[in-house]
Amino acid sequence: MSVHLALRGHGPSIVVTAAGAAFGTTVLVVTHVLTQAIEADPVTGSSMTVQVLLTMAAIVFVVVATFVGGIVTTNTFTSVVQSRIRTIALMRLLGASARDLRRSFLRESLLVGAAGAALGSVLGLGFATLLTKGLAAIGVLPQLSYQFVDGLLLLPMVGVILATVSAGWAGSRSVLAVTPLQALGAAEEPRAEELRQPVRTSIALTAFGVGTAALVGGIILGQTQILGVLVALAGGVVSFSGVVLGAHLFVPASLRLVGRMMNRNMPSRLASANSARHPEISTRSFVGVLVGVTLVTTFTVALATFRELIIRASDADPAYYKGIDTMFQATSLVVSALVGFSILIAAIGLINDLTTSVRRRRRELGLLRTLGLTVRQVRTMITAEAAQVAFASIVVGILLGIAYGWAGAQSLLGSIPAGGMIAPAVPPTLIAALLIVGTAITMIAALAPARRATRTTPIEALREA
Repeated sequence: MSVHLALRGHGPSIVVTAAGAAFGTTVLVVTHVLTQAIEADPVTGSSMTVQVLLTMAAIVFVVVATFVGGIVTTNTFTSVVQSRIRTIALMRLLGASARDLRRSFLRESLLVGAAGAALGSVLGLGFATLLTKGLAAIGVLPQLSYQFVDGLLLLPMVGVILATVSAGWAGSRSVLAVTPLQALGAAEEPRAEELRQPVRTSIALTAFGVGTAALVGGIILGQTQILGVLVALAGGVVSFSGVVLGAHLFVPASLRLVGRMMNRNMPSRLASANSARHPEISTRSFVGVLVGVTLVTTFTVALATFRELIIRASDADPAYYKGIDTMFQATSLVVSALVGFSILIAAIGLINDLTTSVRRRRRELGLLRTLGLTVRQVRTMITAEAAQVAFASIVVGILLGIAYGWAGAQSLLGSIPAGGMIAPAVPPTLIAALLIVGTAITMIAALAPARRATRTTPIEALREA
């Protein structure tokens, strides 16, 4: 199999892995540059406080970026597998084994990871270099001979490749369930009752429970030492993994609730019914948006709470926290980049899932056109489906993000002098911005699939399906 054929259909995965590698590389290079600037400063160079906090923050950012990229890539691989079910079934009919086909997906994931990691690392290093030179030129950073390349830059590359291979393995597990008979008929998504897998549910609930306990433990430990943030980070990763694995437990109910609120016309009612009829597609779309919203909210709330803690500590001991502004500015810059990264992967995930959904439902959409639905009504229905998923996932993501952001700030800075426990700081514009931006992304993401759904005539759709 040629590289071109192996990478076919994996454009979204390559973009996500490249974005993750670029972000991780940028964070490490910026951290390395700031460490050099801090060491050269006569005020902050003798104190390890700022350097330790900066290093801890960098570790958190890189781990989170890799983890989130892995989730979105898993979703993308699952969508690719679902879009190829008829082809996979035909190959099974011709004698190919499910395990051989799954191994081919694993090879594809390795190629995707390697391509994305290489591209992202080059882009990240170039961006960080230009950013450093620009900040030094305007006086934000001192004029020094900065070293940009460091052995740690291999970590994002290795992490992204491992995450992508794991995502390919997890995302292609449905290959094992494809039967040769599916080559003879229209492949369908599993119904809701098929998604209630006892093993998956048990793992999800266990992961969420253990992760939440570790998150609480990290907050408590963070009141006495800075290493609490690593415990909280592990707890956040495990608990959010539980949320993603157990999404089938709460997504259908959430979409039904939102659907009842939006059932004002026939396209909206059909959109609600479609979400219930295709739970796997709806859940993938929900998770794709949920990841982005949770990430944006987490780091926005963490940064705001972080600022409140720093202000309190600086007022109590100004001399001890000289130079802390440098770290705060750097953290703000990285958070801004992370917000952009979150929006990118959320948009990619949503567009990919909507496109896959429309492609696999050509026969259904053709039948609706035959029964009298107009082109405009079909487009409205698809847009309403996306809007329902987006609204529900934004609300859940905001709630999760506030909890994770507050936990991160408390576990990182709870132990500093005059720190302690404070309420989460939620910027008043955050919720409005997420709703507006989320709705805008949803509308834009739904445009191409909606056009594609109505481009084919009803007769052609029924014949091709």
